[in-house]
Amino acid sequence: MHETTRQAARQRRRRRRLMIATSSGLAVTALLVCLVVVMQPDRKEDTASAAATAVTDSRQTPPPPTTPGDKSSSPSPSATSASPKASASTPKASRSSSAAPSPSSASPRTAPATTSLAGRIRPKVTYPGVATVYEAGVGDGACSFGPSSDMMIAAMNTTDYETSRACGAYVRVHAANGNSVTVRITNECPLPCAPGQLDLSEQAFAKLAPTSTGRLAITWSLLSPAAAGTISIRYKTGSSAYWCGIQAIGHRNPLARLEVRTDNGWRQLARTGYNYFLSPDGSGCGGAIRLTDIYGQQLTINGIAVRPNVVQPTSTQFAQH
Repeated sequence: MHETTRQAARQRRRRRRLMIATSSGLAVTALLVCLVVVMQPDRKEDTASAAATAVTDSRQTPPPPTTPGDKSSSPSPSATSASPKASASTPKASRSSSAAPSPSSASPRTAPATTSLAGRIRPKVTYPGVATVYEAGVGDGACSFGPSSDMMIAAMNTTDYETSRACGAYVRVHAANGNSVTVRITNECPLPCAPGQLDLSEQAFAKLAPTSTGRLAITWSLLSPAAAGTISIRYKTGSSAYWCGIQAIGHRNPLARLEVRTDNGWRQLARTGYNYFLSPDGSGCGGAIRLTDIYGQQLTINGIAVRPNVVQPTSTQFAQH
C-alpha cells in the first residue's frame, strides 16, 4: 500500500517536471518568436528606407532645380539639345519674312532673273581680251546669217560663243589707243582663240589699228544699239510640217529663247551651234513663234509660213537697253 502511494507520488512529480519543462520550452519558443517578429519590421524599414533613399537620390540628380529664377543651375540634356534647334529655325523665319515681295522691291528682283538669261556675255560688264584679224569674205560665218552688208563683224571665241548664244550680239570694242568700233557677232573663232578674244574682220580691225598690227589688246562690252531695223524669221532648208529649223535675224539684243506654240502650249526649241532652233518632230512648225531676249523681253510673231531658206520680215523689234 505504501509502495503504491510512493509510485503515484513519483509519477506526479515527473509530470510536474515535464509540464514545467514544456512550459519553459514554450516560453523560450514564444520569446524567440517575439524576437523574430520584433526584429523583422526593422529590416523591412531599413530596406524600405534604403529603397526610398535610392529613389530620392535618382530623382534629385538629373533634373534642374525647379526654383523660379535660379539662373545658376545648368539645363538638362534635353533642354540643351532643344535650344540649338530653336535658334536654327529663327534665321529661316527671318529670311522668309525678309524675302517676301513688296511693291517697292518687285522691280529690282526682276532684273537678276532676266539678266541671268544672258549666259556668259552679260550687259554692263567690260571684258578684257585681245583683238586679232581675219579675212571674212562676204561676212557669212558659223551663225548662218549669210552675207553682211557693212562688214563690221567679228568672230567670238568658242568659250564665249557658247553654242551660238553670242550670235547677233552687238559688241563695242575699245583699244588702248582710244579708237573703238561696234561689231556684230556673226562667226565663231575656234581654239586657240582664248576667252575674251575677238577675231575682227579686216574692215573692223582697221578702225582700231592697221591690219598689219595683227594683234591688239582691247576691252569690249555688250551693246544694245539705238539704230536697228526689224526682226526677220527664216526656216532652214529642208524644213516641213514634220521637221523644221527656225532662225531669227536682225534682233537688237541677243536671243535667250525661241519657242513655238503647240497644242500643249509653248515649247522651247533647242539651239544648235549653227544658230538654228530645231523642232525634230515638226511640233509647232508654221505656227506662232515667241522670242525672248537676254533682258526677258518677249515678242510673239504670227503668220510665218514654213518656207525653207526664205527670209521673212516682221514688223517687230526688241526695245533698246
